[in-house]
Amino acid sequence: QVQLVESGGGLVQAGGSLRLSCAASGTILSINLMGWYRQAPGKQRELVAAITSGGNTNYADSVKGRFTISRDAMNTVSLQMNSLKPEDTAVYYCNCNALAAGWRTYWGQGTQVTVSS
Repeated sequence: QVQLVESGGGLVQAGGSLRLSCAASGTILSINLMGWYRQAPGKQRELVAAITSGGNTNYADSVKGRFTISRDAMNTVSLQMNSLKPEDTAVYYCNCNALAAGWRTYWGQGTQVTVSS
């Protein structure tokens, strides 16, 4: 079993910054992809950013140039969010594709990010 624990959410004014972190724990043999998704009220969950074990990254167009994803260690991923906008308000979920008892996708419990105007 793999558990993902997020931290770093909160309330910030527009133009401010936040850093989200996520740590995966459990009997993990390998992780090939980690990422962040978000879901705003009344909207579908969407990909924010993802990073492969080789360091390749992918960003949603809406966050390019403002957000940076990084793998701090094999089992940890961070999302540096700068120049935050009210439309970035959402619950942010950490996600990973990991090999434990077979390859599976795992999700964290989510952390709230609120950007006030």
